[in-house]
Amino acid sequence: MSATITALGGAFASIDQEYLFEARQMQALSLAVHIPLVCFGIAFPAMVLFCEWRYLRTGDLLFRTLARRWSKVMLALFAIGVVTGTILSFELGLLWPGFMAGFGDVFGLGFTLEGFSFFTEAIFIAIYVYGWDRLRPLPHFLAGIPVAIAGVLGSLFVISVNGWMNHPAGFRMQDGRAVDADPWSALFANGYFWHEFVHMYFAGFIVAGFLVAAPYAWGFLRGRRDRYRRTALTVALSAAAVAAPLQVIIGDWAAREVAQHQPVKLAALEGLGQTIRGAPEHLLGWYDGQEVVYGVAIPRLLSLLAFHDPNATVQGLDTVPVEDQPPVNAVRLAFQGMVGIGTLLALLSLIYLYVRLRHQRLPRSRWFLRAVVLAGPLSVVALICGWITTEVGRQPWIVYGIMRTSQAVTGASGIPIGYGTLVVVYLGLAGGVAWLLHRFSRVPIEDHDG
Repeated sequence: MSATITALGGAFASIDQEYLFEARQMQALSLAVHIPLVCFGIAFPAMVLFCEWRYLRTGDLLFRTLARRWSKVMLALFAIGVVTGTILSFELGLLWPGFMAGFGDVFGLGFTLEGFSFFTEAIFIAIYVYGWDRLRPLPHFLAGIPVAIAGVLGSLFVISVNGWMNHPAGFRMQDGRAVDADPWSALFANGYFWHEFVHMYFAGFIVAGFLVAAPYAWGFLRGRRDRYRRTALTVALSAAAVAAPLQVIIGDWAAREVAQHQPVKLAALEGLGQTIRGAPEHLLGWYDGQEVVYGVAIPRLLSLLAFHDPNATVQGLDTVPVEDQPPVNAVRLAFQGMVGIGTLLALLSLIYLYVRLRHQRLPRSRWFLRAVVLAGPLSVVALICGWITTEVGRQPWIVYGIMRTSQAVTGASGIPIGYGTLVVVYLGLAGGVAWLLHRFSRVPIEDHDG
């Protein structure tokens, strides 16, 4: 395996780029800002449409009020997502020209289809938000369905590209170039597409659900427990609580795919220095270059989780040269942070579902409400940790086993200036989002009851 990787990697000439680290950090910053917005694009339209469906079914104006208020937030977040997504698309071409030039014919279809999804979403989200008083109830509801579909499809097409980067397929290499490209096969038949998409889809509902629930839980703690806020908290928590426990099962599926297709990444996730039969799982601890120290070892658990066999052999980091290994501790900490937070969110969700289904009400404990307030930002931390695990765990490859990140990066200067400008732009966007959400929250609820 290592000999094949070395041979393929040698097909590309490295570019001497002293700002490689800054270029990677720029891309990471943009992804960290954009990915939570993707979660809202996946899940929030479904939550809004659910509320409007309840209004159409029951005639209860409260659900119409809730859907109408949330639709304005949906539009604002979509607009911010347009800005951050545009920045990401420019970064791909400006920061990684070797990647785009070498493999654009293979994966470019994914971004083309994502563009169609974006324009569809933009058209129908405008019709939906500005059509509350202009369309009859049923046509208005139907206008929101393409918004939900396009939000899911847009993320699907982009994730298909990322799946291909982790498990490249649909082409062959000839004289250092990708030829005989089959984009459909590359994007939708690679070994990573489905589990990455399903994992991200459920993450979207977890992040959007808990982030929306957090301010309403805070309001409950301050004594604002009217029916409007109770309903909003119930809808948001239900979306997150159904997804969070299922994400544990999907995470097991994803981990087994990593074990099969990216054994070096699995070894980095667990700090497994040597190939071993019946590999243990280490909780916490620090990888010292040979093994995990100061961690709690659980015998044979890694083999059991990765292959459903406690005696299975797990490949260690010793199977590849040091230069082909990812930064182990960064990946380990991110992975354990994702799993730890995800487990806590799943437990919180099970508590909510038990009380909701058994007693037909929200949990009343102030500790539960405090936990929901914390669950909002923690869900974003888990999301970012998950993408660090996926992307940093793939290093040093931008196309796994074929092209190194250092071979794809631009040779241009001025990266630090661009990095600083990007930070300023994102701080301005964050301030704009905070201002908009504050304004929306100050609008009296009864103003939307008509």
